[in-house]
Amino acid sequence: MPVLPLIDALILLGWSSIFGAMLEKAIYLTTSYRPTFFGMRPSDFLTVAGVCLLFALALAARTWVKAQEPERLARRRRARLAEAGYSEDEMNGFARPRETDEPQRSLASF
Repeated sequence: MPVLPLIDALILLGWSSIFGAMLEKAIYLTTSYRPTFFGMRPSDFLTVAGVCLLFALALAARTWVKAQEPERLARRRRARLAEAGYSEDEMNGFARPRETDEPQRSLASF
């Protein structure tokens, strides 16, 4: 499921709530009429806006971290291989296997 439309919807809802709170507060200040939209006062609109915008921010951050994960894992793997003494070509997978006396194991032997 794509996350970007959900983030956009939360941002739109948050900013719409802020504008709704500003409109309702302007009516409160200019008239004696005290309107409520779905029973919500301006402070309630600001609470809804804050929750929506913070949730959108958290969702965007989580998506960004998840997208960066393969690169971070590759860097860790390369660091471990470098500590083990592998050359740059061996880390990239282009070199032939080392010439050793040890028998070579395949993935099926693990």
